Parts: sequence; structure tokens; C-alpha cells
Amino acid sequence: HDLHSYAHRTLIVLKTEQYISIYTFAYIDTHTKHTYIHTYTRTWTEVIDNTLNPDFVRKFILDYFFEERQNLRFDLRLEKPLIGIPGKKCGTIIVRAEELSNCRSVMLQFCGNKLDKKDFFGKSDPFLVFYRSNEDGSFTICHKTEVVKNTLDPVWQAFKIPVRALCNGDYDRSIKVEVYDWDRDGGHDFIGEFSTSYREMSRSQSQFHIYEVISFSPSHTHTHTHTKFLPDLKTQINFTVAIDFTASNGNPSQPTSLHYMSPYQLNDYAMALRAVGEIIQDYDSDKLFPALGFGAKLPPDGRVSHEFALNGNPQNPYCSGIEGVMEAYYQSLKSVRLYGPTHFSPVINHVARYASAMTDGSQYFILLIISDGVITDMAQTKESIVNAASLPMSIIIVGVGPAEFDEMIELDGDEERISSQGRYAERDIVQFVPFRDYIDRRGNHILSMARLAKEVLAEIPDQFLSYMRTRGIKPGPLPPPYTTCPPPAIHPLLARRVSRI
Repeated sequence: HDLHSYAHRTLIVLKTEQYISIYTFAYIDTHTKHTYIHTYTRTWTEVIDNTLNPDFVRKFILDYFFEERQNLRFDLRLEKPLIGIPGKKCGTIIVRAEELSNCRSVMLQFCGNKLDKKDFFGKSDPFLVFYRSNEDGSFTICHKTEVVKNTLDPVWQAFKIPVRALCNGDYDRSIKVEVYDWDRDGGHDFIGEFSTSYREMSRSQSQFHIYEVISFSPSHTHTHTHTKFLPDLKTQINFTVAIDFTASNGNPSQPTSLHYMSPYQLNDYAMALRAVGEIIQDYDSDKLFPALGFGAKLPPDGRVSHEFALNGNPQNPYCSGIEGVMEAYYQSLKSVRLYGPTHFSPVINHVARYASAMTDGSQYFILLIISDGVITDMAQTKESIVNAASLPMSIIIVGVGPAEFDEMIELDGDEERISSQGRYAERDIVQFVPFRDYIDRRGNHILSMARLAKEVLAEIPDQFLSYMRTRGIKPGPLPPPYTTCPPPAIHPLLARRVSRI
């Protein structure tokens, strides 16, 4: 996904008619013994007969939220039971998504003249398949006409289609149209194809356009294939964690400590780390996260550090995924001695050093700081934030425990832009929340973590966009229009009539 496009808080993918049914199921949380009811919306594609490689036309609307994990489940239903080996891979489902633009609809009608004859007995049974080009250069089916039986000069019914389905509001985006001869067994014969764009279709003074249908030379076999979809991130997200190891958290071996490692449930630090990290890691392609600690005495000499690697390797502080960060956090609790004071500026400066080398929009840095108390280097922290505000960087601060967090609230900058020595931060890059405000009173930790993640991540898209806009950084260009590689052979003609609505 292009992060420039997906940084808005609400994103919509594609729109079409859909069949919806609602069903619910219950599950029991094994920790709290509470029962929860989940409601799901079920939507169906159309049925495609006699093929192992279906390309579905029907699209669906989804509201996308950066700060939430939105699980999707795909079920394949067959008209007849499929006999297979349990656990064996049965194929691949390819899903593409793109931010939706609001566009009008267009009425199109096509007719053909002297199309190729593909049937041995009788004439062809032609139909058209429309594809729009995606941002990654691939094509997605967006419309399929009806079949016109036994003719080489078909006239297809006029159809109304949203412009966003054809090109998502980009009038110069390539539209590919393939012509097939329908066969009952699903092995439709390829007749040819042509490419156009919405701007080209709208440009002519006449209501009619003529397109030459191009087929591949006999030495080339035409196939329409997909590659497995991977997000096309033009901006890489880099996520760093910094955890407070000061003595005010209490002895980790005691149940009263905020760092207590209970065998039955996560402590507040672990819940905050998992809640935010599990959302952010989906936007980080390598899922290698630097994990830092501050405010502890390190072995073997008891040196106090405010910027140490949780995995014990300062040359390579990266952990593999959130599970790797959690493991490094637990191991650190067993090896370091909680001490103090509480300094934020060293870990902020640590991330800022990397962000200052990547100001072209190719990378964006997010620092999560989890702490329990009063900041003791407030002046230095303010200066670090003011400096970082001009960099591709955001800071999330989660306060855990019962302490007052007046200093952290001041850093948030929602009420008044933070300043240092007369300099004001260029933009607001800090989001602070006290975890206690989002803890579910019934003990549902899953709900608590979801609430926390939604709150602390909600400002990230706007902060990201504010940096890109102030630097004049725009999303990368779309792929070039589709062209056929094999030597073309000129075949029949297709005429199109368009009327805008």
C-alpha cells in the first residue's frame, strides 16, 4: 500500500453492490472467564463457473482505520464438495486494496465489427472484460459484459459504472479491455485486447471511438496471470521502543511492581507494548524493531544507562517482531538493576539521529516510550522534541501506573505547542495517554489494549502527512500505461459510445 494514500484516518477501498448477511458467535476469555459476542458482516462475490483461476468482478467497501487491527476472513465455497488432503495447500487468494476517490458515474456502450471467428461450428460468442491498472503496475478486473451469442458483430448492452471503478479518479490511468469468445466449459478463447483511458474516451468531440483489437502473434500464448500481492510502501515505517527501567516501578519480583512478570497475565508495560506494536508492525516491512531501555544499572559494572539495548547488543539492538521485543524486555528484567533517574532525551535523540539522515520521505520513524513517572530531564526533553519536530518522526508516550503525568501532558502539545529556549516545535509530533484511562473495568485485557492502540495511533497519519506536506513530498508516480510486448497483429474493430452522468 502507498502510505501517502493510506495515511488518512478513514479509507475506503472499492464500491459495488454486495450481498450482506450477519452472523454472531460467542467465545470465553480463558483469563477473565467473561463471554463476548462478536458480530461479523459477510459479503459474497459472484459465482464463476468451470475455472480454477477465478477473477471476481464484484468489489466491496471497507472503512480502513490506521490505528486498529481489522481482521478479514476469506471462505471459499464450492457448489460441489472438494475432496482434498487435510492441511494441504489448495491455492492462493489474491486481494488488492486502494483508497477510494469520489467520482461520478459514466454510461458506456460497446459494439464490435468483424471479430475473429473462434468456434468451429457457428460464429463467436464474444464478451468483454475490463481491467483497471493498479499503483503497483498490475491489473484488476472491474467489469464484465454479457455474452452475445453467435455473432462477429456484437452489440453489448449499455452499462453504468463509477469512474472510480475504471480509474479511481485518475483520468490518465490505463484501462485494458480484453475480448473473449465464450465457451461452456470455461476455457474461453482469447480474441484480442486494446488499451485506453478515461481521459481518452472523454476527449473526442464525437460520441463514438474506434479501437483496434490487438491479438498476440501465434507464437505467443496469451495468459492473464497474477503475482502474489505485497504492499507497495513508498515510505518505510521504522518503529522503536523505549522502556522505563527506573526504580520507581518497584521490584520486578514483587506483585506490586509495574514490571512484575505474572504467569497469568501481562503487566501494564507488556500490554502497552503489545497493543501498539502489533498494529505498527503491519506497516514495517522487515519487522525488525530497535528496543531500548533507560534508567537502569547494567552488568557487569553497574553503569547507569539511559539508552541501552534490551537484547544486550548495542551494535545490533534489533528484535524480530513484537514477540522478539517482548522476549528481550523479559530478559532485561532478569539482568539489569532498576535505578534512575527518568531521562527521555537520550532515546529521543537516538531515533532523531537516524531520522535526520532520512528526510526525503523514504522513511518515517515512530518512537514508543513507556514510563511510569516524573521526567527528570524536562528541559533537555523539550529541546529534543523541538529539534525532532522538523524530522520525519513521531513520538508516542504511554504512562503506566498511578502517578501524575503533568510533564507528559505538557509534552503532548495539544493545548499549547511545545517550545524550548524561545523556539517552538514546527509541528505537533507527541501523543501522550495514561494507560489507566483505557483499562477495561471488567478485566478484559484484549479490550484494554485495543482502546489504547486506537487512542495513541490516531494522530500518526496526520503527523505523517504534515511532515510530507511541509516538505513538498508527494506520492510517487503511477506506473506507465499498459502496452503489449509481443508484436501486435491488427484485427477487428470495436466502437464505443460514452455518456457522462
